[in-house]
Amino acid sequence: MSVKIRLARKGRKKQAYYHVVVADSRSPRDGRFIEKIGIYNPITDPATIDINFEKALGWLQNGAQPTDTCRAILKYKGVMMKKHLLEGVKKGAFDEAEADRRFNEWLKGKEEKIELKKSGLEKKGEELRKKKLEAEKAIKEARAEELAKKAAALAAEAEAAAKAAAAAEAPEEAVAETAAGEASAQAEDEAPAAEAQEDTAEKTE
Repeated sequence: MSVKIRLARKGRKKQAYYHVVVADSRSPRDGRFIEKIGIYNPITDPATIDINFEKALGWLQNGAQPTDTCRAILKYKGVMMKKHLLEGVKKGAFDEAEADRRFNEWLKGKEEKIELKKSGLEKKGEELRKKKLEAEKAIKEARAEELAKKAAALAAEAEAAAKAAAAAEAPEEAVAETAAGEASAQAEDEAPAAEAQEDTAEKTE
């Protein structure tokens, strides 16, 4: 029986994550498997990889063949490196202590690279947040400026309407004043005539 280390798809549409499983090569991709040895979630940044190191190494040593994606995952987690070093120990190239030293050095360098990547992603995320805040601030300022222009235009329209109303009322007041002046003048003209009529009437008596 040919045994493979491969991925089994889980999750919803467009939200997929994967189980790393050991299965018979004849089984369907998401069908029966022998053992689950890890989880791979490519949605997160960086991708989340959780592998049972000892089980994965044991299956590799027993002849299980990983798919290309699983090989990359196992290489990333150091399982392939450990397998390579243990084969060197078996061949007598170096002892187990040297293999452990080399693996620890590799693991340390790998962890440093991962930390650098995480810090770079955090810095990039912070820059993106700042740019987003600046863009939102610019949009708010533009909206405030537009509202201020509209308010100024409305105020100008109201002032123009008030001036027009005042100009319309001014001729009516002028006509009223003219009529009042003419009535006063007519009353003044009529007053001497009335006095003369009264004098004539007194003389006649």
